[in-house]
Amino acid sequence: MALLRAFLRTARMARNTSRLAAGLPADDEVLLDAPDQRLGPALVAAGRGEYAPAAKLLATTREAAEWENRDRYAMRLATFARSRDEWLQEWQDASPHDPDALLVKAELAVRRGWESPARLELLRQVGPLISAAAEGDPRDPVPWRIALDHARGTNAGHTEFEKLWGEAVRRSPHHYGCHVAALQYLSAAWYGSHRECFDFAERAAQDALPGSLVQALPVRAAFAHLTEGGGAEVPRERLDAAADLAIAVSATYAAADAWPAEVRNLLTYVLIRLERWTDALEQLRLIGPYATSFPWDRVSDDPLGQFLELRDGVRLEVAAGLPLRRPDTDPYPGSGHDGRARSGDH
Repeated sequence: MALLRAFLRTARMARNTSRLAAGLPADDEVLLDAPDQRLGPALVAAGRGEYAPAAKLLATTREAAEWENRDRYAMRLATFARSRDEWLQEWQDASPHDPDALLVKAELAVRRGWESPARLELLRQVGPLISAAAEGDPRDPVPWRIALDHARGTNAGHTEFEKLWGEAVRRSPHHYGCHVAALQYLSAAWYGSHRECFDFAERAAQDALPGSLVQALPVRAAFAHLTEGGGAEVPRERLDAAADLAIAVSATYAAADAWPAEVRNLLTYVLIRLERWTDALEQLRLIGPYATSFPWDRVSDDPLGQFLELRDGVRLEVAAGLPLRRPDTDPYPGSGHDGRARSGDH
C-alpha cells in the first residue's frame, strides 16, 4: 500500500507540476529586493557617488509626512551605504545638520553595530547619532524606530523601552516599522515570550487602520515562534489564525505589488512551515517577481536561490495533492486551500 501511495504521488506530480507554473514569473524574471520607481534612481545615483537624488527623496518623504516610505527608503539607503558610503560621507560633509543625512547615518551606524562582535560597545557609542536624527524633525517617528532597534541591542530594560515606544507611537500610532521593532523586543529570543509576542501582535492588528500592514503583524509573531522553537506555548490554531489574517491583508493589495512584498514573502514562509501548500502557491503568484531577502536570508546565504527552490517545492507539493483526473476548468483541488477558504472568500 505504501508503494502504491508513493507511485500515485509521483504520477500526480508529473502530471500537474508544469501547469501549476501558470501565473508565476520565470526564474530569471524574479528580482531580489527590487527598489520602487522612486528609490531606484536614488540608488543608481548613489552608485555613481551622487547623493542629491537620495537627499531629495528623503526630504520629500519628510515634508509630506510619508513615514512608512521614509523608513523603507532610509533602510535601503543605509544598506547600500554599508559597502559604498562615499556618497553619504560627501552628503554629511556638505550638510552636517541635514535631518535626512542624519537619519541615514544613524541607521547605518546601528546596522554596523549589530553586525560587529563588539555589538554592545559599538551600539552604546551611536546613541548621540540617533538623538541628532530625532532632533532633526520632531515629527518624524523613524528615528524612534531606530532607537527601538538600538535599545534591543543594548539590553535596555522594559521601562526604558516603553518610554521609547511611547515617543514612537505619539508621532505615528500605526507605524509598521516601529511595531516590528517592538515585536522583536518582545520575542522569546530577546526580552519577552512567544505568548507575549503574539498578544502584542494581535492587539496591534485589531487596532490597525484598514489596509495597514500592521494588520499582518501576527504572522511575524508566527514566524518568530516557528524559527525559535516555540513548542506548544502557542497552539497551532493561533498560528493558522495569524496566517489567515495575513492572507486577508495580502488580498487587499494588487498582485505583483512591491509594497506588501516582504509581508507576502514572510507569509509564504509561514504557510510552508504549516504545510498549507495551496495557500503558499497563491501567495507566490501574488508576490510575482518581488522576492525579498527577509525571511529567506534567515535560512540560507542565498535568499533568492532559496526562494526559487522553495517555489518549485511548493508546486510539487500542490501537484502531488491533485487528483490524476479532474475537470480542466477546476483550478484547485477539492476545497481549495488545505481545507480553508481562499483569501477571496473571506
